[in-house]
Amino acid sequence: MRIRRIAILVDGGFFLKRIKAWPSIDRTDPVKVADSIRHLCKRHVQKLTGIKTPQGNQGDQVNWLDHVYRMFYYDARPYEGAPHHPFKNKQIEFGKSPEAKFRYDLFNELRNKRKFALRLGVVKNNDGDYWSPYSRDIKNLMKIWHEAKYIHEVLSDLSKYDEVKNNSALKAINYWKDLSEDQIQFPLRQKGVDMRIGLDITTMTMKKQVDTIILVTGDSDFIPAAKIARREGVEFILDPMWQSVEKDLSEHIDGLISGFDKPAVSASQPSEIEHV
Repeated sequence: MRIRRIAILVDGGFFLKRIKAWPSIDRTDPVKVADSIRHLCKRHVQKLTGIKTPQGNQGDQVNWLDHVYRMFYYDARPYEGAPHHPFKNKQIEFGKSPEAKFRYDLFNELRNKRKFALRLGVVKNNDGDYWSPYSRDIKNLMKIWHEAKYIHEVLSDLSKYDEVKNNSALKAINYWKDLSEDQIQFPLRQKGVDMRIGLDITTMTMKKQVDTIILVTGDSDFIPAAKIARREGVEFILDPMWQSVEKDLSEHIDGLISGFDKPAVSASQPSEIEHV
């Protein structure tokens, strides 16, 4: 049997968002999430190699790993800052949040799995960026701008009161009045994650460490690295986890395959690989 050299690269931020489509995977349990990541990798290797693993047969479980060069998980360490919340009037310790604890526990689970490697970037706040409403609320909140002139006029001169304009102004004001303390966010950005993906693809290609790369992501920023890999004869497969991708993407990859069952087909634990 031909032993393939397969590298599987998982964009962690993308994966954690997409698994919400599979209710059977408990997004709050780092053990189950780590197992689901390994399961996804395993199904891809089995599809490429034709290996079938009988349930509970430990000897056969090792066989699919023989074809794996390494499985990479890319994410960013949780933000450790503690900015002051303008509505709650207290510091928010991001590093002690439930999400931060989940990420650290997930990293530890993956570190303990055979042939997994973590590639961790950082999360930063750009200097000058401050708390702001979520984009979904901006449209309604901006309506106050259209009412500002009337509000100023009627506050300066009550004779300017107009019932129709007043109702419209009150509605715009209420969007702000009803804005809750949890409807604003502290702007944070991942740094170094995409760069690490691109570097690993390029390095493995140029050193001829792999013959197949599977990338689990919905991002098209990988295209330059994919071009390098394909020019050097590496098979490049994309797994968007059933998320739609740009139509012209096919010219930059050798296959579009999702390792989990389509969410609408089954809500049970994903098991079969289906071509998109």
